[in-house]
Amino acid sequence: MFSFEDYKEIIRIIKSTGLQASYEEALHRDKFIIMRHDVEYSVERAYDLARVESSMDFTSTFFFQWTNNSYNLLSRKNRDMICDMYERGQNIGLHFALNGMTDMQEVRKQIVKEMHMLSEMLGFEISQFSVHRPSPVVLAENIKLPGIINAYQDEFFTFAENVTEDSTLGVKYMSDANHIWRYGYPDEKNILGHDKVQILTHPFAWTKRGYDNYENYKTLVKEKYVELIESIDRECKDFAEYKDSFLENQ
Repeated sequence: MFSFEDYKEIIRIIKSTGLQASYEEALHRDKFIIMRHDVEYSVERAYDLARVESSMDFTSTFFFQWTNNSYNLLSRKNRDMICDMYERGQNIGLHFALNGMTDMQEVRKQIVKEMHMLSEMLGFEISQFSVHRPSPVVLAENIKLPGIINAYQDEFFTFAENVTEDSTLGVKYMSDANHIWRYGYPDEKNILGHDKVQILTHPFAWTKRGYDNYENYKTLVKEKYVELIESIDRECKDFAEYKDSFLENQ
């Protein structure tokens, strides 16, 4: 699992149904399949997954964190990749981190604030969000804001306690959180067997080759290590003499 070829097969199944939809399109349909990505750790891996989609004439929604410690959303490199994704037809949204907030009114205000800032910085409108690691309380809140789409609002997600793979829900939801497909794998049975489907992936888990959980983290850490070395080298002239030794010792 978690190779680009595996992902292409999921896309193939979705395309065969003709039910692929963005969140805005799904609002007006009785049947839909939404593909969504919450981006953790690596904009590069999200960009690579978006290119896989482009190769199959497929688009989905990528949610990026404003307060992520693993990537700078507004670095020139990352912003260029995100804008390229947008220009290729991908939908871009905010992956909102609660960061300890529990007051739902304050949460609503912060979501609007971060979406406005992100729109200003990226140069195009951000009008949808997903919540990072939402608690049952947040999911039950069913947050709805004027002119804004919540990936977890009840049109796209059915909240219920103690959900299992076999639970009967209005919307079939599948997620690859922690390198494990929760609530079912998006195969033909699960995709074709429901009128309304939302699939969530985390792009850091997906690579050309596909790895188990440990090897995936190992390659991810290596990529971030090299990224840091290259960033220091671009900024500090006196680092050049040390660069090769750091790369050799990774």
